[in-house]
Amino acid sequence: MTESLERTPPADGNPVAPGGAGSGRGPRDVVTPEIVARLTKDVPGAGRTGSGTPLTGEKLADLPETSPEQVEEAFARARAAQREWAATPVKRRAAVLLRFHDLVLARQSEVLDLIQVETGKTRLHAHEEVQVVAMAARHFGYRAPAYLRPRHHTGAIPVLTKAVELRHPKGVVGQIAPWNYPLELSIGDALPAFAAGNAVVMKPDTETALTALWARERMIEAGLPAGVWQIVIGDGPVVGPAVVEHADYVSFTGSTRTGRDVAQRAAARLIGASLELGGKNALLVLRDADLDKAAEGAVRACFASAGQLCISVERLLVDASVADAFLEKFVARTRALRLGTALAYGAGMGSLVGERQLATVTRHVDQARDLGATVLTGGRHRPDVGPYVYEPTILDGVRPEMAVCEEETFGPVVSVYRFHDEDEAVERANATAYGLNSSVWSRDTRRGARIAARLRSGTVNVNEAYAAAYGSVRAPMGGMKDSGLGRRHGAEGIRKYTEAQTVAVQRLLPMGPALGMDDEAYAAFLTRSLRLMKALRMR
Repeated sequence: MTESLERTPPADGNPVAPGGAGSGRGPRDVVTPEIVARLTKDVPGAGRTGSGTPLTGEKLADLPETSPEQVEEAFARARAAQREWAATPVKRRAAVLLRFHDLVLARQSEVLDLIQVETGKTRLHAHEEVQVVAMAARHFGYRAPAYLRPRHHTGAIPVLTKAVELRHPKGVVGQIAPWNYPLELSIGDALPAFAAGNAVVMKPDTETALTALWARERMIEAGLPAGVWQIVIGDGPVVGPAVVEHADYVSFTGSTRTGRDVAQRAAARLIGASLELGGKNALLVLRDADLDKAAEGAVRACFASAGQLCISVERLLVDASVADAFLEKFVARTRALRLGTALAYGAGMGSLVGERQLATVTRHVDQARDLGATVLTGGRHRPDVGPYVYEPTILDGVRPEMAVCEEETFGPVVSVYRFHDEDEAVERANATAYGLNSSVWSRDTRRGARIAARLRSGTVNVNEAYAAAYGSVRAPMGGMKDSGLGRRHGAEGIRKYTEAQTVAVQRLLPMGPALGMDDEAYAAFLTRSLRLMKALRMR
């Protein structure tokens, strides 16, 4: 049986990983009615909605469907719990994150199963979520007290004015999380909000809600009061606006189109929002790149989670002098990528999440092929592996009139373009409405970093695909242009969930005429003082 699963199908298709579809444990072994009942016991629901699994295409679970009225009630419960949570010392709040870190690592097999069953990605790609969630929990668990501590600033009049910056929680954060990274983009974004003293009302995607609910259960086990994290489930156009309507701040990850609507609704209420949106990310292979390493990195960049990653690469820009040699290596590695849907390590790429993603990928590839693009490898639906599996695909000869050229595919498809010098490479990389992530490959890391600084994207990785920048959780991560607003990670990633307050204490003399000075004398005194402060370089 193993031999039949591993053999290469006709037309140089990708091999199937051992333990493929139909073998070993299945979705029903992971998502039992008892598990669903336990995870959803606190979710308000006026009706029932279903979730499915891309591994088989079958219905997976019945979930509560929250009404807009129940969303409002969830916010009321969160507000009541938030007051006590905000009064809890920040070190005790941060300690919950550190205990959560340990629980996630200790019980990772449970959540890896859920992520795979709900998204269809491989186990290694699911483990990326565990990695970055642990990193974020550790980082904010240790650094939150420092990020949030009172900061003393030079006052209006040195010595006489004492100014202190305080950080207060926003209140209740409304979070709308996507389906593609259901652990990292749910709890990963909520961790700094909790550390800052906020409550969260989250709407995960219905298809991946069980992963978020598992994370909530672990956070409660780690010591988070249950009322501080409310989860609501339902149709995005119904439940999403209700979340924005009652939130004190909005965290959204999803499409640029929906992000614009969220931003408009938040702006109408004069509340803040952070938005991580779409991308059409570029990977640049310079003429001095190590082509073997670049080809291996490009496989990770383009096909992790079947390309369903906002920071994955969909445009491959290669120096013309090395393009043929690079593509030979990249195509060979892509053809060798093993497809699989088993709940085990071993596969190189898994499934798309569902019919809509499969339809988009198929439309982009078929139209490009019909208009003259060359399929170097891939370009086929693989129902023999799973109902929504599509081969990793490399397109050459893509032109602007093809949808795949500028639209975000969000699937395992990359287009190849050639350039002749650095300026052309930078210009073409920046020639998109998006600006989320980029990748630059060069043996000269100084040269790579110099080019990276010219790219209009929120993160740039030199000699890596995306994980180096994303995993550097002390540094900010987010998008430029149509790829979003705000940042996650680092100081910006937690302070965005707070209100800054300045408390200024004036001592001895008032901010006005004193000691017998009239208005003119006071103005002259301040003028001399201002000149002196500049001469002393007082900031």
